[in-house]
Amino acid sequence: MLYDCRRRLLKELGLNLPNDAFELLFVFQQECVTNGENEFNDVYLVTTLAPIPLEAFSLQEYEVSFVKYISVQEYKHLLLNGDPQYVPYDFHGQYGQLFDIITKRYQDNVEEKSLILQNKLNRYASVSLDAELTGLTEEDKEVLLLIIQAARLMDDIFYNQVWYSNESLREWLNQHSQLSEFDMIKWKYYLINKSPWSSLDEDEAFLTTADSAVKLLPEATRKVAGWKGLEYKAAFPIVKPPGASFYPPDMDKMEFELWVKGLSDDEKNDAIGFFSVIRRHSDSYSSNITVSSNPTTSDLYIIPFSQEYFSFLAKAAELLHKAGDLTTSPSLKRLLHSKVDAFLSNNYYDSDIAWMELDSKLDVTIGPYETYEDVLFGYKAAFEAFIGIQDDKATAQLQFFGDHLKDLEQNLPMDEMYKSEDVTFAPIRIIQLVYNSGDVKGPQILAFNLPNDERIVKDRGTSMVMLKNVSEAKFKLILQPIADLCIAKEQQELVDFDSFFTHTICHECCHGIGPHTITLPSGQKSTVRLELQELHTALEEAKADIVGLWALNFLISKNLLPKTLVKSIYVSFLASCFRTVRFGLKESHGKGQALQFNWLLEKGAYVLHPDDTFSVDFDKIEGAVEGLSREILTIQAKGDKDSAQKLLEKYGQMTQPLNNALGKLTNVEVPIDIAPNFPVVTKLQHIQQSNNCCCVS
Repeated sequence: MLYDCRRRLLKELGLNLPNDAFELLFVFQQECVTNGENEFNDVYLVTTLAPIPLEAFSLQEYEVSFVKYISVQEYKHLLLNGDPQYVPYDFHGQYGQLFDIITKRYQDNVEEKSLILQNKLNRYASVSLDAELTGLTEEDKEVLLLIIQAARLMDDIFYNQVWYSNESLREWLNQHSQLSEFDMIKWKYYLINKSPWSSLDEDEAFLTTADSAVKLLPEATRKVAGWKGLEYKAAFPIVKPPGASFYPPDMDKMEFELWVKGLSDDEKNDAIGFFSVIRRHSDSYSSNITVSSNPTTSDLYIIPFSQEYFSFLAKAAELLHKAGDLTTSPSLKRLLHSKVDAFLSNNYYDSDIAWMELDSKLDVTIGPYETYEDVLFGYKAAFEAFIGIQDDKATAQLQFFGDHLKDLEQNLPMDEMYKSEDVTFAPIRIIQLVYNSGDVKGPQILAFNLPNDERIVKDRGTSMVMLKNVSEAKFKLILQPIADLCIAKEQQELVDFDSFFTHTICHECCHGIGPHTITLPSGQKSTVRLELQELHTALEEAKADIVGLWALNFLISKNLLPKTLVKSIYVSFLASCFRTVRFGLKESHGKGQALQFNWLLEKGAYVLHPDDTFSVDFDKIEGAVEGLSREILTIQAKGDKDSAQKLLEKYGQMTQPLNNALGKLTNVEVPIDIAPNFPVVTKLQHIQQSNNCCCVS
């Protein structure tokens, strides 16, 4: 455990090191000498840049008599020869991977690494997402620029939420990005992923601690004349922390759950709520705390977002307050002022209601919402921002989807006892995106459905925002080339943008129907999110997709949508399957999509041809879609985590047909996703500068 490593180094050597001076390399099992049972051992690398002067140590004499430095190769040789002076780890067992890992992580083959990283970067198509400003007043433009300035701060918070040393890595890579072509590639790919882990590669690390920031920590040891102090590389683990930075890096699920059992009801709600982080008292950078803490007693505690991220939220609140004072739109004014209160109070209920009631040319989503980063439990929300200009014409044309939510809920393919009577109208806003930030990394989303607060979903439903210019860019640059390669020739003409976009709308609507607040077999009230924990997001994305297909067929059968859409909806969705699975199975949308594809293929609804293309069997697709919809909805209604696990384990896999299809796309270098830039921001800044110049007399 990291806590024990830090405590022992402080106690025995006088080294007071922070968490990010320890790089977790791997965990292995070893038989315990005292009881003969297997125990798990964590192997950490202390990432100091150079040997620490011997005079800087404060040795605990009855534990440590002297300190000696040896090379990695010498240590490897000593283990192989079973030198009695060293702990007899089995070099040929699990411990032996130490030397391969160190070699791989710290090798200096710049040319090879640069080529690999450039190929990863090429999977994203760079695209400018522009939007028309002619419909905005000068006041609107000024308000929009203030909101974008606040949105930029969501990036700062999110970088901190992903990993506790992410901000220092970000600064280091930026500062060194001009030194070489390789440094620039690292910086560009880091900006896409917002961390050293690649979203498209199952969160595999594309950087190593060798690429990380150098920190100086003179207070970590005794002072030595002529030595500036201990320097170390800010370490990050090979495996992306499942709890991100919401929890202590060495906390596991068992420790958290045992701790929560001892809390009061209010404390428990805060601990598992969206808007807090969990910290350790013993993680405070203090020698007396680290040594004296009792490792058998949990020292976890709760910090609200408003306190943890106060420096960023206070600045964002100031900017949003100015924007709120300036705008003449009543609903936007209410949203911005209520968001200011939420940032400072940590109570987001009123601001979420104001967001749902927003009726303004400027569309603003800003704050903590999605829980994808919290893979450990799915409890904690990450900060994000989506700023856009509403497309009034498109919004008016498609509003009828929200009008039919109650009808869809009452006809869902699940038992009547699970259906809700309280489904409410779900407003739809279609926008041209002008800026995003925060929890937008790797693949770009097409739409979102908020809020996630179960209290509001139960009482008021949800609202949906569609990013039309993002959808258009993805269809043109990605989905159309995928269809040309993976869809059987006779069905390729059925893939069209209207069907793709219509299903995206229905997907988001379907987040608002089906089980949310549920009653367990014991009679206890709960939510799907709390019961399914880390499985919730993948299953919820699969539900919205597959129930979205069912819903479109239902609406077509009621003559609410043209029957000519039937075949194109199904084939366009099949093409989109390959697009989404390419995000990787650790990403919730990718995992959920693999589940659907493999289920529909097994049921014969999708047909694999000898040339590795696919088509839809229109005689089987309707029944297969309804069957999977029933399966997922019932699991959610029961809060049945075991069944969810089995379903995802069986179908949420990268099967051979999927692998073959993805291989074809890789061979011809079809982009996996887009990397947007936002020229509107530059336009607004130029307008502001011009206005300022005109005011000078």
